[in-house]
Amino acid sequence: MQRIDVAKLAPKAYHSLLGLERFLHESGLPQRTLELVKLRASQINGCGYCVDMHSHDAKKAGESDERLFAVVAWRDAPFYTDAERAALALTEAATRLSDRPDPVPDEIWAEAAKHYDEETLAALVVAIAAINAWNRIGVTARLVPGSHR
Repeated sequence: MQRIDVAKLAPKAYHSLLGLERFLHESGLPQRTLELVKLRASQINGCGYCVDMHSHDAKKAGESDERLFAVVAWRDAPFYTDAERAALALTEAATRLSDRPDPVPDEIWAEAAKHYDEETLAALVVAIAAINAWNRIGVTARLVPGSHR
């Protein structure tokens, strides 16, 4: 059961986050990569609401079931481009900040920078930060998966 309706009770904050989403959809970051990043961070953070939402959004963006099912194990699956792998590695590092002394190692950053220009890389960093914020709202508020549909 949902604990609180943040959108209703903090509409300015909620709409500010939606502004980030508008920026991301207008950025040079490919839509499918954006959805994979959102899905992977949501899996790590245990946000069922966001996993559900971004699985459906990725499907609408043309993502295959095969790639959606395997994103949790993307390192072992042959379905992703090198650029997508770099984005997913950066997502995991930036989501799991306390898991290692150097949270985002230079090699992970360099691999992402090899595949994305600076503006797109900046959008990727913003996307990772935004989905982590959404996940924290979703988990804390106990948003119900599927309730957004």
